[in-house]
Amino acid sequence: MPIANAIREALGSASLIRKMFEEGNQLKKQYGPDKVFDFSIGNPDIEPPPAFHRVFIKLATEDKQGSHGYMPNAGFPEVREALAHKASKEHQVTLDGSHIIMAVGAAGGLNVVFKTILNPDDEVIVPRPYFMEYRAYVGNHGGRLIEVDTLPDFNLDLAAIQGALSEKTAAVLINSPHNPTGRIYPAKTIAELAALLSAHGKRSGRLPYLIADEPYREIVYNNRTVPPILSAYPESLVVNSYSKSLSLPGERIGYIAVSPNISHKDGVINALIYATRILGFVNAPALMQRIVAELTYARVDVDVYARRRDAFKQVLDKVGIPYAEPEGAFYLFCQAPGGNDGAFVDHLKKYRILGVPGSGFGKPGWVRFAYCVDEKVIQASGEAFTHAMETFVHPANR
Repeated sequence: MPIANAIREALGSASLIRKMFEEGNQLKKQYGPDKVFDFSIGNPDIEPPPAFHRVFIKLATEDKQGSHGYMPNAGFPEVREALAHKASKEHQVTLDGSHIIMAVGAAGGLNVVFKTILNPDDEVIVPRPYFMEYRAYVGNHGGRLIEVDTLPDFNLDLAAIQGALSEKTAAVLINSPHNPTGRIYPAKTIAELAALLSAHGKRSGRLPYLIADEPYREIVYNNRTVPPILSAYPESLVVNSYSKSLSLPGERIGYIAVSPNISHKDGVINALIYATRILGFVNAPALMQRIVAELTYARVDVDVYARRRDAFKQVLDKVGIPYAEPEGAFYLFCQAPGGNDGAFVDHLKKYRILGVPGSGFGKPGWVRFAYCVDEKVIQASGEAFTHAMETFVHPANR
């Protein structure tokens, strides 16, 4: 039997991130891991905090009935209460456990949200560049992703968002700290976006949701903070995970936080819980739920990422590759010399340097490098970058 048309089409434009990651693995087998400079995928290499291992061992070895069985689809009540306390502080609202739905990572959480809110042909506005899997997440549930450009500094272009709003707009999706640019959207911008959405709702009779994807909230530099969302706009939902903050991407644990002021709150929460069940997640992993509840305020050492960022900036500065200054996350988004990101990435591969074309994020002419790799790898890449730049011929000059 043939595969579905939608999947066949999607495979033709499969994630450039994964493609580069797989190419990196092949190069490492061929040349050895220390001879390949793989900056393709945001896969944290920092170990989880020491407290994680202690809590993991304690909970994995305790003999408590029901520890690994089904629980309410939204998660263990005590876990939801613990995370509600933390989210209340971050978003300057009063949440209790009923406002938290445990999720199978941020990706699982976003799919639950879109399953809950989207009708066929509903639209979700996203600023460009953006994490390209968003298109699949929205499409999974019958929606259409509407791309809008950002400002030159990658802050939100509110005029562009306003121009994209329509009676079909179900939500605006933002990601801060941002992948791939590292931008943190300022509180003033969030407040202006909230006012814009409220005004549109009054005119159209349909208030769009504001969905914030926040897996990098804990990874910020120079004492910056990420502005609250749930207190800024009533019709908001926040999706978070522990993939980055605790270096647990493979454990697939996260949560959805619902604004206490959202319209039809009980219906929205019940729908999110129902969607969690019928999408086949059933519930988030039981053991991981209990672990993160005990590590509510733990996080990886962000100073390690800051040192890597600075080391990578030195490499790029030396060879003359411009980049956006990362305020958070662990990516450097760089301008491709000559403006052809595909040609530049292909050239870098000759020197065993792996990045992801900005086209993979809806932003041609740029390249993303992930610096969640050992600092020694970053420093060692300097010579390869130098040789690559010395031999690179701009496509326009060929």
